[in-house]
Amino acid sequence: MRSILVVEDDQALNRMICAKLMKENYQAFSAFDGNEALAVMDREHIDLIISDVMMPNMDGITLTKELRRANYHLPILMITAKSQMEDMEKGFVAGTDDYMIKPINLREMLLRVGALLRRAKLINEKQLTISGTVLDYGELTVKSDGNTEHLPSKEFYLLFKLLNQPNKIFTRQELLDDIWGMDKDTDGRNVDAHVKKLRKRFADNSDFEIMTVRGLGYKAVFKEGGHP
Repeated sequence: MRSILVVEDDQALNRMICAKLMKENYQAFSAFDGNEALAVMDREHIDLIISDVMMPNMDGITLTKELRRANYHLPILMITAKSQMEDMEKGFVAGTDDYMIKPINLREMLLRVGALLRRAKLINEKQLTISGTVLDYGELTVKSDGNTEHLPSKEFYLLFKLLNQPNKIFTRQELLDDIWGMDKDTDGRNVDAHVKKLRKRFADNSDFEIMTVRGLGYKAVFKEGGHP
Protein backbone atom coordinates (compact mmCIF):
# COMPACT_ATOMS: atom_id res chain seq x y z
CA MET A 1 0.00 0.00 0.00
CA ARG A 2 1.39 3.41 -0.99
CA SER A 3 1.78 5.96 1.81
CA ILE A 4 0.94 9.62 1.25
CA LEU A 5 1.65 12.49 3.62
CA VAL A 6 -0.82 15.38 3.51
CA VAL A 7 0.74 18.61 4.79
CA GLU A 8 -2.05 21.18 5.10
CA ASP A 9 -2.81 23.55 7.99
CA ASP A 10 -6.53 23.75 7.11
CA GLN A 11 -7.69 20.83 9.26
CA ALA A 12 -10.98 20.30 7.40
CA LEU A 13 -9.23 20.17 4.02
CA ASN A 14 -6.52 17.92 5.45
CA ARG A 15 -9.14 15.46 6.73
CA MET A 16 -11.06 15.56 3.45
CA ILE A 17 -7.95 14.79 1.35
CA CYS A 18 -6.89 11.99 3.71
CA ALA A 19 -10.37 10.45 3.63
CA LYS A 20 -10.39 10.48 -0.18
CA LEU A 21 -6.94 8.90 -0.33
CA MET A 22 -7.89 6.15 2.11
CA LYS A 23 -11.05 5.44 0.14
CA GLU A 24 -8.76 4.79 -2.86
CA ASN A 25 -6.65 2.35 -0.78
CA TYR A 26 -3.74 4.66 -0.01
CA GLN A 27 -2.35 4.95 3.51
CA ALA A 28 -2.67 8.60 4.53
CA PHE A 29 -0.75 10.55 7.16
CA SER A 30 -1.46 14.11 8.30
CA ALA A 31 0.79 17.01 9.21
CA PHE A 32 -0.17 20.65 9.65
CA ASP A 33 3.13 22.35 8.85
CA GLY A 34 6.57 21.49 7.51
CA ASN A 35 8.07 20.71 10.91
CA GLU A 36 5.35 18.15 11.64
CA ALA A 37 5.87 16.66 8.17
CA LEU A 38 9.57 16.09 8.84
CA ALA A 39 8.69 14.44 12.15
CA VAL A 40 6.28 12.06 10.40
CA MET A 41 8.94 11.17 7.84
CA ASP A 42 11.38 10.31 10.62
CA ARG A 43 9.12 7.46 11.70
CA GLU A 44 7.14 6.49 8.56
CA HIS A 45 7.97 5.51 4.99
CA ILE A 46 6.28 8.03 2.69
CA ASP A 47 5.90 7.55 -1.07
CA LEU A 48 4.46 10.96 -1.97
CA ILE A 49 3.72 14.32 -0.32
CA ILE A 50 0.76 16.61 -0.93
CA SER A 51 1.66 19.98 0.58
CA ASP A 52 0.12 23.41 0.92
CA VAL A 53 2.38 26.37 0.13
CA MET A 54 1.45 28.74 2.94
CA MET A 55 1.67 27.20 6.43
CA PRO A 56 2.88 28.35 9.84
CA ASN A 57 6.33 27.43 11.21
CA MET A 58 7.61 25.92 7.95
CA ASP A 59 5.92 26.50 4.59
CA GLY A 60 5.68 24.06 1.70
CA ILE A 61 8.53 25.53 -0.33
CA THR A 62 10.92 25.42 2.63
CA LEU A 63 9.82 21.85 3.33
CA THR A 64 10.59 20.91 -0.27
CA LYS A 65 14.04 22.52 -0.06
CA GLU A 66 14.80 20.65 3.16
CA LEU A 67 13.75 17.31 1.69
CA ARG A 68 15.72 17.76 -1.53
CA ARG A 69 18.76 18.89 0.46
CA ALA A 70 18.48 15.66 2.46
CA ASN A 71 18.29 13.63 -0.80
CA TYR A 72 14.63 12.69 -0.51
CA HIS A 73 13.49 12.26 -4.11
CA LEU A 74 9.86 11.31 -3.50
CA PRO A 75 7.24 13.17 -5.60
CA ILE A 76 5.79 16.39 -4.15
CA LEU A 77 2.41 17.75 -5.27
CA MET A 78 2.01 21.36 -4.15
CA ILE A 79 -1.34 23.02 -3.46
CA THR A 80 -1.58 26.78 -3.80
CA ALA A 81 -4.14 29.58 -3.90
CA LYS A 82 -4.48 31.66 -7.07
CA SER A 83 -3.03 34.63 -5.20
CA GLN A 84 0.14 32.62 -4.53
CA MET A 85 0.80 31.52 -8.10
CA GLU A 86 3.96 33.63 -8.27
CA ASP A 87 5.36 31.38 -5.52
CA MET A 88 5.13 28.32 -7.74
CA GLU A 89 8.26 29.30 -9.67
CA LYS A 90 10.09 29.13 -6.35
CA GLY A 91 8.39 25.81 -5.72
CA PHE A 92 9.63 24.25 -8.96
CA VAL A 93 13.12 25.62 -8.37
CA ALA A 94 13.01 24.02 -4.91
CA GLY A 95 12.02 20.65 -6.38
CA THR A 96 8.22 20.47 -6.56
CA ASP A 97 6.98 17.95 -9.15
CA ASP A 98 3.45 19.22 -9.80
CA TYR A 99 0.89 21.67 -8.43
CA MET A 100 -2.83 22.28 -8.08
CA ILE A 101 -4.77 25.47 -7.44
CA LYS A 102 -7.37 25.76 -4.69
CA PRO A 103 -10.19 24.89 -4.55
CA ILE A 104 -8.87 21.50 -5.59
CA ASN A 105 -10.82 18.86 -7.47
CA LEU A 106 -10.30 15.60 -5.59
CA ARG A 107 -10.74 13.44 -8.68
CA GLU A 108 -8.07 15.43 -10.51
CA MET A 109 -5.86 15.17 -7.43
CA LEU A 110 -6.08 11.38 -7.55
CA LEU A 111 -5.14 11.37 -11.24
CA ARG A 112 -2.10 13.53 -10.53
CA VAL A 113 -1.10 11.38 -7.55
CA GLY A 114 -1.35 8.24 -9.66
CA ALA A 115 0.73 9.73 -12.47
CA LEU A 116 3.43 10.95 -10.06
CA LEU A 117 3.67 7.56 -8.35
CA ARG A 118 3.94 5.71 -11.66
CA ARG A 119 6.67 8.09 -12.81
CA ALA A 120 8.52 7.63 -9.53
CA LYS A 121 8.33 3.85 -9.92
CA LEU A 122 10.02 4.11 -13.31
CA ILE A 123 12.74 6.36 -11.91
CA ASN A 124 13.44 3.93 -9.08
CA GLU A 125 13.87 1.07 -11.52
CA LYS A 126 16.82 3.01 -13.00
CA GLN A 127 17.88 0.62 -15.75
CA LEU A 128 16.20 -1.66 -18.26
CA THR A 129 17.96 -4.24 -20.43
CA ILE A 130 16.42 -5.83 -23.52
CA SER A 131 18.97 -8.25 -24.94
CA GLY A 132 21.71 -5.96 -26.33
CA THR A 133 19.85 -2.69 -25.62
CA VAL A 134 20.26 -0.93 -22.26
CA LEU A 135 18.16 2.04 -21.12
CA ASP A 136 19.57 4.11 -18.26
CA TYR A 137 16.89 6.23 -16.59
CA GLY A 138 19.32 8.40 -14.64
CA GLU A 139 21.32 9.33 -17.74
CA LEU A 140 18.43 9.28 -20.26
CA THR A 141 20.60 7.15 -22.53
CA VAL A 142 20.03 4.12 -24.75
CA LYS A 143 23.01 1.89 -25.51
CA SER A 144 22.82 -0.58 -28.39
CA ASP A 145 25.17 -1.98 -31.04
CA GLY A 146 28.11 -0.23 -29.41
CA ASN A 147 26.47 3.21 -29.64
CA THR A 148 25.11 5.43 -26.88
CA GLU A 149 22.32 7.92 -27.60
CA HIS A 150 21.18 10.62 -25.19
CA LEU A 151 17.44 11.14 -25.68
CA PRO A 152 15.26 14.17 -24.91
CA SER A 153 13.48 13.45 -21.63
CA LYS A 154 9.96 12.88 -23.00
CA GLU A 155 11.22 10.54 -25.72
CA PHE A 156 13.19 8.54 -23.19
CA TYR A 157 10.33 8.30 -20.66
CA LEU A 158 7.96 7.17 -23.39
CA LEU A 159 10.36 4.50 -24.69
CA PHE A 160 11.16 3.29 -21.16
CA LYS A 161 7.48 2.94 -20.28
CA LEU A 162 6.64 0.99 -23.41
CA LEU A 163 9.63 -1.35 -23.12
CA ASN A 164 9.12 -1.86 -19.40
CA GLN A 165 5.78 -3.55 -20.16
CA PRO A 166 6.21 -5.24 -23.55
CA ASN A 167 3.05 -6.25 -25.42
CA LYS A 168 0.90 -4.08 -23.13
CA ILE A 169 -1.27 -1.71 -25.12
CA PHE A 170 -1.16 1.87 -23.83
CA THR A 171 -3.77 4.38 -24.93
CA ARG A 172 -2.62 7.85 -25.90
CA GLN A 173 -4.37 9.22 -22.81
CA GLU A 174 -2.51 6.82 -20.49
CA LEU A 175 0.80 7.86 -22.02
CA LEU A 176 -0.11 11.54 -21.79
CA ASP A 177 -1.05 11.21 -18.12
CA ASP A 178 2.11 9.31 -17.19
CA ILE A 179 4.69 11.13 -19.29
CA TRP A 180 3.29 14.63 -19.60
CA GLY A 181 1.37 14.63 -16.30
CA MET A 182 -1.78 16.72 -16.28
CA ASP A 183 -0.40 19.38 -18.63
CA LYS A 184 -3.47 20.81 -20.31
CA ASP A 185 -1.45 22.12 -23.28
CA THR A 186 -0.71 18.63 -24.59
CA ASP A 187 -2.82 16.15 -26.53
CA GLY A 188 -2.57 12.82 -28.32
CA ARG A 189 -0.67 14.37 -31.22
CA ASN A 190 2.32 14.83 -28.90
CA VAL A 191 2.38 11.09 -28.28
CA ASP A 192 2.14 10.38 -32.02
CA ALA A 193 4.99 12.81 -32.78
CA HIS A 194 7.25 11.30 -30.13
CA VAL A 195 6.53 7.74 -31.29
CA LYS A 196 7.41 8.80 -34.84
CA LYS A 197 10.74 10.19 -33.63
CA LEU A 198 11.50 7.03 -31.66
CA ARG A 199 10.70 4.80 -34.63
CA LYS A 200 13.03 6.80 -36.85
CA ARG A 201 15.78 6.85 -34.22
CA PHE A 202 15.63 3.09 -33.57
CA ALA A 203 14.55 1.83 -36.97
CA ASP A 204 17.59 -0.46 -37.14
CA ASN A 205 17.41 -1.71 -33.56
CA SER A 206 17.46 -5.52 -33.56
CA ASP A 207 15.81 -5.96 -30.12
CA PHE A 208 12.48 -4.14 -30.22
CA GLU A 209 9.97 -2.12 -32.20
CA ILE A 210 7.00 0.09 -31.36
CA MET A 211 3.72 -0.98 -32.92
CA THR A 212 0.48 0.91 -33.47
CA VAL A 213 -2.64 -0.91 -32.31
CA ARG A 214 -5.31 0.56 -34.52
CA GLY A 215 -7.99 2.40 -32.58
CA LEU A 216 -6.31 1.73 -29.23
CA GLY A 217 -2.80 3.09 -28.95
CA TYR A 218 0.77 1.76 -28.90
CA LYS A 219 2.76 -1.18 -27.61
CA ALA A 220 6.39 -2.31 -27.69
CA VAL A 221 7.26 -5.79 -28.88
CA PHE A 222 10.55 -7.64 -28.64
CA LYS A 223 11.98 -8.98 -31.85
CA GLU A 224 13.14 -12.58 -32.13
CA GLY A 225 15.95 -13.06 -29.63
CA GLY A 226 15.07 -9.90 -27.73
CA HIS A 227 14.29 -10.39 -24.04
CA PRO A 228 14.59 -8.52 -20.71
